[in-house]
Amino acid sequence: MVGVRTAKSATPAISPLSGEPIKRADAERLAGVLKAFADPARLRLLSLIQSAPNGEASVSDLTAPLGLSQPTVSHHLRILTEAGLLEREKRGVWAYYRLVPSAIAAIAELLTPPRKRATKRAR
Repeated sequence: MVGVRTAKSATPAISPLSGEPIKRADAERLAGVLKAFADPARLRLLSLIQSAPNGEASVSDLTAPLGLSQPTVSHHLRILTEAGLLEREKRGVWAYYRLVPSAIAAIAELLTPPRKRATKRAR
């Protein structure tokens, strides 16, 4: 996907909860990704795509469950894709979207306090 940031480049290497100050550029990148999450329609899109039969869906699969128009759904999908949270695959005239699990995991890891991370790994 040309011109789309990956989750690795969209999220900073250091967590804002690590006890060390986060750099301004890293904070801006992370804020951009979190802004993509911070919309009820986008959260529902992520949920609908994740729960789809093959873990992927097209715009036409998503408009009715959301009750939004095709252009609005496409707009939200573009934002999630640019944030690195979704991958887009073109097949003929249709585009299919699927979650990028590593991107979701990277965000969760960044927002988990270090002590909680150590406890989760020890289990």
